[in-house]
Amino acid sequence: MSIKGKKILGIGAALVDLLAPVSEEWIVEQGEAKGGMTLVDWPRMEALLQKVEDPEMVPGGSACNTIRGLGTLGGAVAFLSKVKDDELGKIFVESLKKSGVESLLGVNPLPTGRVLSAVTPDAERTMFSYMGASDEMTPDDINPQMLKDFGMVYLEGYIAFNSPWFRAVVQAAKDAGVQVGLDLGSVSVVEFCRQDIQWALDLGVMGLLVANEDEAKAWTGLEGRAALDALAQEGAKISVLKLGKKGSLIKKGTEVVQVNAQVVKAIDTTGAGDLWATGFLYGMQKSLTLQQCGELASLVASEVVQVMGAVIPAVGWERINEYLKGINYG
Repeated sequence: MSIKGKKILGIGAALVDLLAPVSEEWIVEQGEAKGGMTLVDWPRMEALLQKVEDPEMVPGGSACNTIRGLGTLGGAVAFLSKVKDDELGKIFVESLKKSGVESLLGVNPLPTGRVLSAVTPDAERTMFSYMGASDEMTPDDINPQMLKDFGMVYLEGYIAFNSPWFRAVVQAAKDAGVQVGLDLGSVSVVEFCRQDIQWALDLGVMGLLVANEDEAKAWTGLEGRAALDALAQEGAKISVLKLGKKGSLIKKGTEVVQVNAQVVKAIDTTGAGDLWATGFLYGMQKSLTLQQCGELASLVASEVVQVMGAVIPAVGWERINEYLKGINYG
């Protein structure tokens, strides 16, 4: 079933990234591995924020980065999660509105989720994540009727950690006759949520399955083309293996395409995978060929790696829109 011209609903964590420059010593003092991601509770998050000066606030969350990008391109999109009616919640809501995304955000008494990204002088990020309100999604927050106007529900793999919520979303999509798109998101998702993800794949609703090399190897035990073929056997209509600087391999039925990455000077790879999905999903909404979808995905990803954070600046979107003018939409 095509999603041409149909709305896409993104579901994931509603987070605000707090970017703060820190010293190497600062990281050591926190007792965490540099470059890692640590889940923290609210008291620890409050304590950490008192140790940094005026962090830059940038709305984040994997699926939401993808959906905001789609909205900026003019794609028909909405986003479902939860925030608190606090300062960061207001910033998050405003970011959706500014990007042309329909907000389906619920309100929860827990603080809005946030990620402190402590950036050392070598540009490496060490992340401390507090999920907050966005971790309070329950099966009562979704039903098939809510999905009737959508062609696809696009999920970040992290939501599978909340098993009842993940299963409720996928089941509602099946009952509504709507495709599911899933980005596995991290090796830890594969390791801890394999049973739930396998259940979702076996339901036969997966329109798009996306994995990078590490995630694909964790899932299949294989690499390269063999990993892609094994992913494709899981039943998704389109399977994607992202290869970083080497581009991507994409398979639909018997068709396989290889797409090269754009050659640019990368400053920060945060959000590269999220914005890759933006380009690919926009191509699907416009019924582009697999090759065109992949090339657009690479272009959009190449813009975000040239800046700090997961938000493409206006000049980047101008280049993307200029590229889109030259596409034959058939």
